[in-house]
Amino acid sequence: MCGIVGYVGPRQAQSVVVEGLRRLEYRGYDSAGIALVDGGRVATAKKAGKLANLEKELADHPLPESTTGIGHTRWATHGPPTNANAHPHLGATRRVALVHNGIIENFTALRTELEDSGHELLSDTDTEVAARLLELELLAGGDLTTAMQATCRRLEGAFTLVAVDGLDPSRVVAARRNSPLVVGIGDGENFLGSDVAAFIEHTREALELGQDQVVTITRKGVAVTDFDGTPVEGRRYHVDWDLSAAEKDGHDWFMRKEIHEQPRAVADSLLGRRAPNGELQLDEVRLSDEDLRDIDKVIIVACGTSFYAGMVAKYAIEHWCRIPVEVELASEFRYRDPILTPYTLVVAISQSGETADTLQAIRHARAQRSWVLAICNTNGSTIPRESDAVLYTHAGPEIGVASTKGFLTQLVACYLLALYLAQVKGTRYGEEIADVLDQLEAIPGHLERVLEQREHVYELARRHVGARSVLFLGRHAGYPVALEGALKLKELAYLHAEGFAAGELKHGPIALVEDGMPVLCVVPPRGRDQLHDKMISGIQEVRARGAHTICLAEEGDESITAYADELVRLPRVPVLLQPLVAVVPLQLFACELATVMGHDVDQPRNLAKSVTVE
Repeated sequence: MCGIVGYVGPRQAQSVVVEGLRRLEYRGYDSAGIALVDGGRVATAKKAGKLANLEKELADHPLPESTTGIGHTRWATHGPPTNANAHPHLGATRRVALVHNGIIENFTALRTELEDSGHELLSDTDTEVAARLLELELLAGGDLTTAMQATCRRLEGAFTLVAVDGLDPSRVVAARRNSPLVVGIGDGENFLGSDVAAFIEHTREALELGQDQVVTITRKGVAVTDFDGTPVEGRRYHVDWDLSAAEKDGHDWFMRKEIHEQPRAVADSLLGRRAPNGELQLDEVRLSDEDLRDIDKVIIVACGTSFYAGMVAKYAIEHWCRIPVEVELASEFRYRDPILTPYTLVVAISQSGETADTLQAIRHARAQRSWVLAICNTNGSTIPRESDAVLYTHAGPEIGVASTKGFLTQLVACYLLALYLAQVKGTRYGEEIADVLDQLEAIPGHLERVLEQREHVYELARRHVGARSVLFLGRHAGYPVALEGALKLKELAYLHAEGFAAGELKHGPIALVEDGMPVLCVVPPRGRDQLHDKMISGIQEVRARGAHTICLAEEGDESITAYADELVRLPRVPVLLQPLVAVVPLQLFACELATVMGHDVDQPRNLAKSVTVE
């Protein structure tokens, strides 16, 4: 949520900043604004609504030319999405402009302090409080960098702050605590962004910032300190994707493009995972085999789609490793006083690596001396940096708010982790692990075959535009797939949708079934613990009550034909790996249904790509 851009260099800052904001639109927002430094003052423009509203404002009321500027897309927290609450916010003398991502938890006390001293604040936001404090520090002496350091020492909560001083066009200054910020390193120019998409058009060289750090960018370079002013070193890295990866490539939506990128993404996530001797190798996992061998419990913490990936991981780890696994919503984890020991492995799953609830969960786990392993897509993000080990998913940029290839590559990482634990603990033979790796390496080809059925799935979606409610059923590893399918429909089509374990139907949910209701059923492969036959029984139950059944079943399974009003065929894979192929038709279904209904698929209402506040 909240996109931030900063720039210093020879170019026109307005163009750089607005284009950067456009590349951050996928994060979700409800207003936008920019500030430019011009001849001893700060010039600003901001508007509620989409970026197009800001661009119209700039066309109607042009700002002066400038080579130093900042910009912001806001996702409302304090105060509704109005012009007054949009960022940037100014100091009392309008010398300082500031944008902010996160929540300042002590802003009420700080606002009261300012108002008692005569300040009349113009917005409902916690951001304006920070802008006023920053300007007061600047007026007291020093430069914008030292003023930012002093201001941050007074703030509590999670925040990224980026500011400019109207009397100093040479610099942009930023700070971060528990909120994402990355530096782009250019030639005679430098950039700031909520993520690298903000500046990927101009440079692929980046600098990651640690917690409680202040960064100053000028044309000549980048300087980083802690909040006390002590110089520190940031870590430089090269971004391994380019601008073309963030373009739609002929698709109407980024999400649709990303669905079709899944075969490649899964293949990339498997690259380099086999050692020359055939054993599984996970180079990023910095935990020793001895440490992993002592693990006697795994707790997976995640939110939303990542939580469903964790549910699949539970099936895989318990089956292959024979150790207990708990799957926890990160937002609830630390509040239930979980039992953690030095022999507990906490696995944190987060596409962005900045999810606030998940970040707080791993900090709690580390305070209890448990090991933490992150599964993440974003190099340099906070959660991997604060974890003991990391598995990167290598999905590439995911622009659509609703996760697709991020989910599949998380599943692959979960399978790899489960197999690696089995290898280390000796609960599976080498041939067994190699066999599963062979099956995983065949998945990209299976995904291509699923995508060949897209027109069939689109037609099914178009026929259900009038549905008021949709149910999803699954068993075993198909149950998390049902939950994920329902979530996609909620996110994109704004429909009531629920996912259930099929065996729970008779315990209440079957009361929801009415004549003509679409029920999407993930049918397990045949031959595993009677799961298949029990699923068919559940399908019969809802069909007998008038449901319109859309069944996802493996090729060659003719026993399902009599009970399916519609059939989508899946490649034959083991039950534990079926989520990789079964979720894709559900993604296509939700994307097409939302498109036909006229919704913005890439930026669903009220949602943000990365939830960086608790």
